[in-house]
Amino acid sequence: MPKVVDHDQRRTELVTATWRIIARQGIESTTMREIAAEAGFANGALKPYFSTKDDLLSFAFGHVFAETGRRMQEVTAGATGLVALRAYCHEILPLDDNRISEARIVIPFWQRALTDPAKATLHATAMLEWRRALHACLIEARHSDEIHTSVSDDDIVGHLMTVVLGAQITAVLSPTEHSPAQLVSQLDGYLTLLASGV
Repeated sequence: MPKVVDHDQRRTELVTATWRIIARQGIESTTMREIAAEAGFANGALKPYFSTKDDLLSFAFGHVFAETGRRMQEVTAGATGLVALRAYCHEILPLDDNRISEARIVIPFWQRALTDPAKATLHATAMLEWRRALHACLIEARHSDEIHTSVSDDDIVGHLMTVVLGAQITAVLSPTEHSPAQLVSQLDGYLTLLASGV
């Protein structure tokens, strides 16, 4: 009797292997053969799922985004306002080895998205979801009188997105100048300014 293959499970295993190996050695140095080996499959097993490294990179970005979203839901459950906003941002900031590895996937994905409309659309959709969540936290914070600044919510969200996305680059390229403790301190300093009404 032929073996039943769980294609969704196999695709997930391949994507998981992809983000691990790209995080270690970069997209340019990664081969399809290495990805297959990392996942424990024969090289030809990738073809039915992902024909190119670019396809794998898109799925790896989607995997990272989904994992980040899962963590965000967990850490913000029952939280509101600035507490939820801070926790949400922490899941994007590269504060541990896992989140630094995620940043190593996101950076090459951004490079490809500059010239690939499908990747650009995927990224824009993901970032819109984050922006909406940050907006919702800010609305709660204003209603709870936690924020006293006259800076608009649009500008605050824009600043936070610049901070958390920029941190993914700086933490990977110059980790000694952008340690997790420094990133947390910078975020907390900005949130303190929002609360103080500056």
